[in-house]
Amino acid sequence: MPRILDGVAIAAAIKQEVTEEASALAVRGIQPGLAAVLVGNVAASEIYVRNKVQTCADLGIFSELITPPATVTTEEMLDLVATLNRRDEIDGILIQLPLPAHVDTKALLDAIDPAKDVDGFHPVNAGRLQAGRSALVPCTPAGIIEILKRSNIPIAGQHAVVVGRSDIVGKPAAMLLLHQNATVTICHSKTRNLGEITRQADILVAAIGRPGFITAEMVKPGATLVDVGINRITEKVEFERFFAGNAKREAAFAKNGSVIVGDIDPKAFELAGAYTPVPGGVGKLTIAMLMANTVRAAKMRRGN
Repeated sequence: MPRILDGVAIAAAIKQEVTEEASALAVRGIQPGLAAVLVGNVAASEIYVRNKVQTCADLGIFSELITPPATVTTEEMLDLVATLNRRDEIDGILIQLPLPAHVDTKALLDAIDPAKDVDGFHPVNAGRLQAGRSALVPCTPAGIIEILKRSNIPIAGQHAVVVGRSDIVGKPAAMLLLHQNATVTICHSKTRNLGEITRQADILVAAIGRPGFITAEMVKPGATLVDVGINRITEKVEFERFFAGNAKREAAFAKNGSVIVGDIDPKAFELAGAYTPVPGGVGKLTIAMLMANTVRAAKMRRGN
């Protein structure tokens, strides 16, 4: 039977560690602080940011939610970021994406002080990660490494294949695996003979944003499968493709009109030695690693 890598339990353990670190800083009069900037009224983003703010409260981290209107200009947002950069009690700045089309996202992310870049998107942090130096690392890739390490999955000497080349997940995940001494191959939607490459993977990371893109035929038996994808399925035909005969999922689909599937076809998990489920896998680590980055930023800025 394949082993399920429990992201829920690992996230809980990381949050407990963050709570202890925040408590240790509090003894010294330091409370880590996170500023979350949510522009406009996007329902999914509102839920996600609300979860982040609540998690801060649970773990002893100060948080401030800033909600500019959807009409905000790039210049106004740059002024806001400059103000947050100057505030010493703010250790982390999070700008919830996506932003309205008229706002220059890249300019805003580049304007954040790299020492407060808890999403790990700033070019300075990306460069430090590539160089193997201390950096704030994007939360989802950092979570992937935590899942593998805390589940005692060997990384050194393994062939890791990352499918997806985004700056947010694919590239930093590949770099982190390389720093753990894996042999890393990066693939993407234009890779020829993709299945031949993925079948060589001891660790296969799927982060391409396409439901069920990695099929059973593309998986090496016994491999560790890390599924980063979160795709909502609303069509019955597509649901049947992935979950026909799954009574639990059928009940959820009938009730909600949708279910979540990752970038790996669930049938491929039957071949795995271990895998991260969707939901309940990598996604649960993202907020936990954001909290860890916020405390780390506080320690780097104010704790030493």
